[in-house]
Amino acid sequence: MPACPAVVLHPATWADDRAALQAVRRSVFIEEQAIPESEEWDDVDPVARHVLALAGNRDAVGTGRLEPTGKIGRVAVLPQYRGSGVGSLIMGHLVNQATESGFTSVYLHAQATAAGFYERLGFRAVGPVFDEVGIPHVRMSLGIKRKDGHEAGRHGHEEHPLVAR
Repeated sequence: MPACPAVVLHPATWADDRAALQAVRRSVFIEEQAIPESEEWDDVDPVARHVLALAGNRDAVGTGRLEPTGKIGRVAVLPQYRGSGVGSLIMGHLVNQATESGFTSVYLHAQATAAGFYERLGFRAVGPVFDEVGIPHVRMSLGIKRKDGHEAGRHGHEEHPLVAR
């Protein structure tokens, strides 16, 4: 795997960073994966916690969001940055945000082709493959360590490797 390029994570909001968030998601989901634009933008964006991965030149190269329900979604990395660790940095940030918000587990709907990436981060598939926006997905979940130090989540015995100590 190539080394992670010089990337800075920036906690983002829909109100302040909408253009950059939309640029990455438009490139990955609408243009590359042909997801209808009407399916990409939703009422969750204004209330979700977002993160942007910014390259050394401050261009947005990746993003993701944590919904108020504990669902991680809209994780996208531009093609030239995939495989370099940017996606793992984004996921680590979102899991840490969930922990700080008091969640004991998080979940996501992974594209079936990306399930291995999330498994390497500790997520486990829950249930069968299903269709979402014309793409096979699988629900995946992860138990995370609470701020008070007690184990939490689906099995209550495994600390997530991305949660900062």
